[in-house]
Amino acid sequence: MAKNADADVIVELIGGEDGVAKAVTETAIESGRHVVTANKALLAHHGTPLARAAEAASVTLAYEAAVAGGIPIVKSLREGLAANNLTCVYGILNGTCNYILTTMRESGRPFDEVLREAQELGYAEADPSFDIDGVDAAHKIAILTSIAFGTEIDFDAVHVEGIRQISPLDIEYAEELGYRIKLLATARRTANGIEQRVHASMVPNTASIAFVDGVTNAVVAEGDAIGSAVFVGPGAGAGPTASAVVADLVDIARNRATPTFSIPATSLNTITPAAIEQHSGSYYIRLMVDDKPGVVADVAAALRDEQVSLESMLQRARSPEMAVPVVLTTHTTEESDIRRALRRIGALNSVREAPCMIRIEDL
Repeated sequence: MAKNADADVIVELIGGEDGVAKAVTETAIESGRHVVTANKALLAHHGTPLARAAEAASVTLAYEAAVAGGIPIVKSLREGLAANNLTCVYGILNGTCNYILTTMRESGRPFDEVLREAQELGYAEADPSFDIDGVDAAHKIAILTSIAFGTEIDFDAVHVEGIRQISPLDIEYAEELGYRIKLLATARRTANGIEQRVHASMVPNTASIAFVDGVTNAVVAEGDAIGSAVFVGPGAGAGPTASAVVADLVDIARNRATPTFSIPATSLNTITPAAIEQHSGSYYIRLMVDDKPGVVADVAAALRDEQVSLESMLQRARSPEMAVPVVLTTHTTEESDIRRALRRIGALNSVREAPCMIRIEDL
């Protein structure tokens, strides 16, 4: 069909990074046909060579539906914000995770129970791994990184974590500390290179993105001319996806031709990735420890020895028979330091389970 159909455009909505979807897309381009796709996995893994092939063949590779559903974020970054030197793009790019975290906050129920409900409602797949382990959001931020910074797509450089470890206790403490927990996807220029990361984050409850709940998506772009721009809308579903696909078809019908990413694919720069160990920021740490003298002193000593400075500590529950939570927040520190400290803390006999660490975002 892609090779012989009497058509100007092939619309690929199969999904998957390889197999039929990749073959159809490559064949359509080779045959001189435009391609409209909603396939973020295909683009995250093969976007750069596909873009080069499309531009060499003078056809369009359009993909608005691949990122953030009904939010026209591809067009906004590539065209509407073209005058800006973008420094950061971040957002809530997975509606399943946002629904789960929102429902956990509102109901106090545990992750597994809310996940089952999301599956029953159709918000989560039977196998939800791509969503809850952060892979879906990682595909999308890899694409946005290329558009924002004019780089080749490098999915392997994205640091990816999910939300399985988040408990109602963490959400409760986040609220008390003035934060909300979101699965955040971030691409940011730093002195060490470009950070690409997906993980649960403590978002200040003063930030506009903190109030994006349910299955809604949001993207924030920061640039030298605009400052900060926020885009909010439906991230998935039949209507929003169709809206984005048809918008791409309309652009093709109008002969609107733009580079697949922000600049011609042959001019895209090789990305210089910043390792997650080089990330600098504040951290939330929850420990489940024996309630006995000396425990907090041992924890504080491990942090001190790794050059991690404490900002606050919360400990209220007392139970000689059971482990009790101790919650710490840190001043700005490098991730490599916090990781060494957590390895030492996790090895203490008085610490009953692996420490829970969540990055705090200064938004």
